[in-house]
Amino acid sequence: MSGIPGNAPPEVKEVFRDHTQWFKREGEPHGFAASVGVRVALDEISIVKKTEEPTKDECRLVCSLDVTEDMLNGAGSMHGACSAFLIDFCSSLVLTAHSVAAYGKPIFRVSQALDVVYHSPAVIGDKLRIVNTTITMGKRASSARTEIWNDTHRRLVASGVHILMQPSPPKSKL
Repeated sequence: MSGIPGNAPPEVKEVFRDHTQWFKREGEPHGFAASVGVRVALDEISIVKKTEEPTKDECRLVCSLDVTEDMLNGAGSMHGACSAFLIDFCSSLVLTAHSVAAYGKPIFRVSQALDVVYHSPAVIGDKLRIVNTTITMGKRASSARTEIWNDTHRRLVASGVHILMQPSPPKSKL
């Protein structure tokens, strides 16, 4: 069983027992940003009542990661594309966790829109905390909010809103 902190039920945490599997082929990191994705640690998964709408739940998933050389731009700070990747990946994790809690199974989605705001730089060695919260869980579209915090310097690095949708099934060719 997963040792991930937070109040999420065990069946939710079990889905994330080895979340790095999504970046591996034949046991090795493979594909876009795999070297970063496999290092993302899951620090908390919690299900709480929505403050603004107490009849609904929201999911909070917190990740952490140290900034390393493969995350930097030419100026020596974390590349904007790396921030966007972390928002995309981690917000997808929180929506997956929420779908397991709500429906008993993961619902995989594809990106529809990603809005990123860059606030301050992070440099090699900085410790990042990535806080993800679900906003909506619809039948076709769902959304999550992400904040990437620099715990070393106590400042916000980037924030974003990610909207995902369930893809339409492929049309059969007759």
